[in-house]
Amino acid sequence: MMRTPHGRPSRGRRAAFTLLETAMTLVIIAVGVLAIIESQQYFFQANTWSSHAATGTFLANEIREMSRKYPKHDPVTGLALIDDGGGPVLMGWGFENGEITVADFDDIDDFDGMSFRFDGTGATQDEDGVFVIDDNDLPGPIDAFGLVIDDLDGADGGAGDGETPVFGWSQSVVVEKMDPFDYTVVYDNDFFLPPAGTFPGLMVDQFPLRVTVTVDYQGPFDITPQEVSRVSWIVP
Repeated sequence: MMRTPHGRPSRGRRAAFTLLETAMTLVIIAVGVLAIIESQQYFFQANTWSSHAATGTFLANEIREMSRKYPKHDPVTGLALIDDGGGPVLMGWGFENGEITVADFDDIDDFDGMSFRFDGTGATQDEDGVFVIDDNDLPGPIDAFGLVIDDLDGADGGAGDGETPVFGWSQSVVVEKMDPFDYTVVYDNDFFLPPAGTFPGLMVDQFPLRVTVTVDYQGPFDITPQEVSRVSWIVP
């Protein structure tokens, strides 16, 4: 221990060393706290992503389950090219006259271009309180029974029950006509193959369909919706 000229111990060096130790300790604690906070944020983000991914897959598969029972085209009117005097016109693609609710859908091409989402503006309802089609837009998301999902625990409020559908989620459906020999090729809805040689040809309603459901989520602070899940399948 150092002493002053008068014989008293000098504490200057020891005090400076103690301050350095304190500063280093604070730095180490601060780094540890920041690491814990960062790990918690990462955990919350990962948990949110996992929850959204599961919800998105669930909502996409609900549309798939709903459409499994339907034929490709309308069982009554079918799909055909009809010449109205100005050339052949495709009849039967999309929802037909009189099909004003999801419950009226009876074939897969009825779903083409439909979007099921709740935007808070209030959808059109008929006299029985059933949501009707309005510009290819319906409240949603919907489940495999065509009922609006009120929350994400699987409970269905149904149409006209006065409950608010789950906000921020949407199901968009696209139905495309595929080449039966190459599923990477997409045809127009009115495309057909005429007979050629031994090939008997394919009528306009004899092509496989590819159905794609895209599920988006837009949180309360999001400017635009983000794609969460996309599910596609082929209907031969």
